[in-house]
Amino acid sequence: MKINGLAWYVMNNWLDDFAYRIDISAFTFILSAAITLSIKLLTVGYQAIKAAAANPVESLRYE
Repeated sequence: MKINGLAWYVMNNWLDDFAYRIDISAFTFILSAAITLSIKLLTVGYQAIKAAAANPVESLRYE
C-alpha cells in the first residue's frame, strides 16, 4: 500500500468516529501536495536568486 493510500485509510477510519462525518477525496491530497510543492519551490527559488545575486567578494571578505 502506498503512503498516500495509508494516509487516506488512517484518516478515513479516524473521521468515522465523529458525529459529523466528512468524506476525504483524492482532491484533498492532491491539493495539499500542490500547495506544499509550490511553497517549496518559492522558498528554494527565492534562496537561489538571493545567492545568485549576492556579491561573492562580500562572502569571501569574512572568511
